[in-house]
Amino acid sequence: MPSLKEIRNRITSVGSTMQITSAMKMVSAAKLKRAQDAITQMRPYAEKLQDILGNLSATLDISDNAYAEVRPEKNVLIIAITSNRGLCGAFNNNVIKRVNQLINVEYAGANPKVLCLGKKIKDTYRKSEYYYINDELAPVEDIFSALTFENTSIIAKDVMARFAEGEFDKVVVVYNKFINAATQEVKTEQILPIVSAVQEDNATTSDYIFEPSKIEIVEDLIPKSLKIQLFKALLDSNAAEHGARMTAMHKATDNAKELQKSLKLSYNKARQAAITNEILEIVGGAEALNS
Repeated sequence: MPSLKEIRNRITSVGSTMQITSAMKMVSAAKLKRAQDAITQMRPYAEKLQDILGNLSATLDISDNAYAEVRPEKNVLIIAITSNRGLCGAFNNNVIKRVNQLINVEYAGANPKVLCLGKKIKDTYRKSEYYYINDELAPVEDIFSALTFENTSIIAKDVMARFAEGEFDKVVVVYNKFINAATQEVKTEQILPIVSAVQEDNATTSDYIFEPSKIEIVEDLIPKSLKIQLFKALLDSNAAEHGARMTAMHKATDNAKELQKSLKLSYNKARQAAITNEILEIVGGAEALNS
């Protein structure tokens, strides 16, 4: 049985850990509010942009567009988005598992490469044959240190250029979609080539008046839509990270409280046993003197 000093030291250690997890929970909660506001404000714009593009692509043949060309999948780029830090439960592992599945199963024969956005995914793949190295993206490799649309546009432009040049035949993005503070969903979305929207027979389409022409709008809208799609995925992942960390730290704090309570009970039992032994020794000594 541990000594009283060992139990007391452990109680102190658990108390210090509980203070850290509680502080991290509050910090994540504050950051989550800002990140949640950013993604909730972005979604309506991104979804409306996709609706307009879908309406246009349903009435136009955009197969001649450089970003809509469907080719045999000989080279696939996977844009994987994780966080820079841990202590957020299974947030990063879920993305890594999904990327491994894509590499080993779905795109096993398509020479897959992984563009890593986030330190955790980079640490996983940087020594593997699947790691995608691009010196031109080095200034924005740590995207979450300055998560802006301008930095996202640099990545999107480079990916679009390499797709148009034929270096990659398909581009997908894997990230955690923010549902709420306690729930994140791993999403796999194809961003290149552009998938034309097929209208259902019973679906109602919006009647737009276009100025300039539909073709000119599509040529300008597709690159912008791709940049917005990637930026939305990054904002989703950022909000989901803070939500996952807040939930993980909340559970860690609760577990620390339970452990501290259990240790205090053990400490009191051990102290009571020590006091009882001392009383027995005193009584035994007194009886020995009287006999």
